Amino acid sequence: MLVAFSVTPLGAGEDVGEIVAEAVRVVRASGLPNRTDAMFTTVEGEWDEVMAVVKAAADAVAARAPRVSLVLKADVRPGVTGALTAKVETVERYLAG
Repeated sequence: MLVAFSVTPLGAGEDVGEIVAEAVRVVRASGLPNRTDAMFTTVEGEWDEVMAVVKAAADAVAARAPRVSLVLKADVRPGVTGALTAKVETVERYLAG
């Protein structure tokens, strides 16, 4: 499955990049395939392992902020791997053609 999520600290001021980096650090340490862009971090893996990473990332932010907002979007496709890169490669192939 792919899970794209955004975790935002609330009540921690305007400059939250350092706190958000803690969530990204958790994702990268998980060893699961992942990609971070300006809006979301996407993680690929099995349901339980991906959801555990999302929870750990939200917990890391909650440790430094009084409130946390979590937005999550999932693509659940059992047995599919490599979707993190394959979906983008497909679009790029169409753009190049």
